[in-house]
Amino acid sequence: MICMKIKSINEAKNLKGKTVFLRADFNVPIKQDRVKEDYKIIAGLSTIRFLLRYGCKVIVSTHLGDPGGKKNLKLTTLPVAKRLEKLLGKKITFINDSIGSKVETLIKKINPGQVVFLENLRFHAGEEKNDKNFAKQLARLADIYVNNAFAVSHREHASVSAIKKYLPAYAGLLVEAELKNINKALKPEKPLIVVIGGAKISTKLPIIKKFIKSAEHILVGGAIANDFLKNLGFEVGKSLVGKDGKISKQLVGIYKKYGNKKIILPLDFLVSDNRAGSGKLTVKKVTEINKKDYIYDIGPQTILFYSRYLKKAKTIVWNGPMGLFENEKFKHGTLSVARVIASHTSGKAFGVVGGGETIEALKLTRMIGYIDWVSTGGGAMLDYLAGEKMPGLKGIVR
Repeated sequence: MICMKIKSINEAKNLKGKTVFLRADFNVPIKQDRVKEDYKIIAGLSTIRFLLRYGCKVIVSTHLGDPGGKKNLKLTTLPVAKRLEKLLGKKITFINDSIGSKVETLIKKINPGQVVFLENLRFHAGEEKNDKNFAKQLARLADIYVNNAFAVSHREHASVSAIKKYLPAYAGLLVEAELKNINKALKPEKPLIVVIGGAKISTKLPIIKKFIKSAEHILVGGAIANDFLKNLGFEVGKSLVGKDGKISKQLVGIYKKYGNKKIILPLDFLVSDNRAGSGKLTVKKVTEINKKDYIYDIGPQTILFYSRYLKKAKTIVWNGPMGLFENEKFKHGTLSVARVIASHTSGKAFGVVGGGETIEALKLTRMIGYIDWVSTGGGAMLDYLAGEKMPGLKGIVR
């Protein structure tokens, strides 16, 4: 899907004093009832402030985790509401449900220009089922619907999809910015370099297929590289690999068709002799891996090799770490690639980065501000780039 025209909240007429149902994606990590990482919340502030300038009554809604359609107070959105209140510098009224007469009554009592924060949408099974009745109940709370949750716009959920049937719908400023920036990767200045890592080959294969012709090179790391190597006949030891045989065959087919001219695989790895990664660490060439090895990071030759490609790029798309960067011992490959991408974008090349782990790695480099666009959507960014259906954008993208 290449966005032609975005129906932005900027286009809404007679916005003053309206009640707005704002679907945000504030699905952030919580620890001991406090928000551990607030990147997504900060990214959503501009739309809330925009609505408040028009004296709107803003109803903020989000999901948090996966409670399975049942109330689970371990996944309450109250800590998120408290963090938003602090960042916004404005009192927020928290309501411990998202639908029902009690919620409707409380919202009516709130004055225009105020913010209401609803309880976890996924406490109701109707959310993930895209249930029309649930969507209708959400719609009864407001005059206007705004999707500011790009990260879940690939989901056919009630607060993202069905609700648009019952309210005038617009894109929030964050969604608008996401689309405009990600579209630059779909019509890139050449050469385009795509960096793909992480562990879920099923989510990355569509991107590889999408960019195999338009990208100059696709640099592969993480467990995705293990999948390629294993299916090409290389030993990967006891390293993490995918278990889907159909995908494996597709990988082999893609590589055989395009070869190492397009798909660039690691030259060496940092390996451990035990699963925990606490044993002896060794740098080994691809051809030196044995059956007892665990691959946990790309090696120094690969870092240098990949850097040469990245420094020639005019457009860079990156999703997924190069290894188990969460472990201090295995973060060097991912952080090195992150630093190269960050130092080469914002001028020399246009860089788009997405995915929770990828953003986390960028933050460790303290260079996240150098990236042209850091997407709040991991899976959504991949689906959008791959041309998959985006139910959350239907009707607000023309």
